[in-house]
Amino acid sequence: MSVQRLTEIPGFSIDRVAAAAGADPDVLRLENLDTDLRPPAAAIEATKAAIDLAEGNSWLPFTGRDDLKQAVAGHIERRGGPRYDGLREVVITTGEGVAILTALYSVTDPGDEVILTDPTYAGMINRVRLVGAIPRLVPLRVVDGWWRLDLDALQAAVTDRTRAIFINNASFPSGWAATADEWDAIAQLVTSRDLWLIYWAAYEATLFDGRPVIHPAALPGMRDRTVIVGDPWEKRMIGWRVGWVVAPGDLANDASRVQIYTGLTTSGFEQVGVRAALDETAEELAAVIGEYQRRRDETMRQLEGLPAVPAAGGWSLLLDARAMGIDPAALSRALLDHKVAATPMGGWGGEVAARHIRFVFSREPVERLALLGGRLRDAVTAATRVE
Repeated sequence: MSVQRLTEIPGFSIDRVAAAAGADPDVLRLENLDTDLRPPAAAIEATKAAIDLAEGNSWLPFTGRDDLKQAVAGHIERRGGPRYDGLREVVITTGEGVAILTALYSVTDPGDEVILTDPTYAGMINRVRLVGAIPRLVPLRVVDGWWRLDLDALQAAVTDRTRAIFINNASFPSGWAATADEWDAIAQLVTSRDLWLIYWAAYEATLFDGRPVIHPAALPGMRDRTVIVGDPWEKRMIGWRVGWVVAPGDLANDASRVQIYTGLTTSGFEQVGVRAALDETAEELAAVIGEYQRRRDETMRQLEGLPAVPAAGGWSLLLDARAMGIDPAALSRALLDHKVAATPMGGWGGEVAARHIRFVFSREPVERLALLGGRLRDAVTAATRVE
């Protein structure tokens, strides 16, 4: 019998799809947020060199290396965020998952409500549940061909029990990127209702079609109401299990205590590698983002005529299987039979998420993505026949 806190927390469906895909090199791997693009060369070399250092294999310092903390603070400021005291307001964590838990434990008590979007990352929703808080979902809707946040529903979702709004941007799985108006509406709620914004910045600069980076902590009144969760995913370093929490003033002390008693400390050599990665130039990152946009565009070409919404940023986009009269899980199974691995989005939100199947375009080159359309249409035919 499961303990109470786990009753509403399912496992990931991603690993089941990946296991079914196996090691067949002909399968298009679109099921997981992986990428074949390499991390910055300087980060790889720095990590290798740090393995031979005694400080690269130590428990200390518990809240992270000072040089990485200061680099994180500088990274945020270069992105248009406010200035933070790296040594006092940054806590280094063992990956983004512990960073999310650290942020949630630092600003919520059991029974508090946390607002998230529908769809959103299942790891966000279920970590809200793990800390004993209650997720409340606000739908994303398709307006003029793009995902937009339902601002009326956002206003209506706030109650006396609401403690935080939890946003990742650009968001996955949908690829929604908040507009200036949407950020202003979020900020107005946070400041007027005395809430926290937990802002996960995993893909904040991976934006397409010339969209600008808007840092919510830089909006009026938001520096002291925002807890930033960060990681080196944009640096293609998903295997370096490093993350960070940036919290204003004394809240960072709470975050450091949570981190010490959950993840304790990530490896020193990984921190050294991430520190080097944060020196990647804007031009180098722009070239990587340009490649992801080409892959986004090719994926949309392959889905032409189908109810898919383009990603404004990030590494994935969604297809509305229900609009095609197909159960998303059934479509995922049919796709596997046609050598495409893609994950249904049940559990990644509420009614909106449950309609969709996700395609991650960050792992496969354009030449292989060009195979998607034919395989998908064959799978749709097969799934429709079964339905």
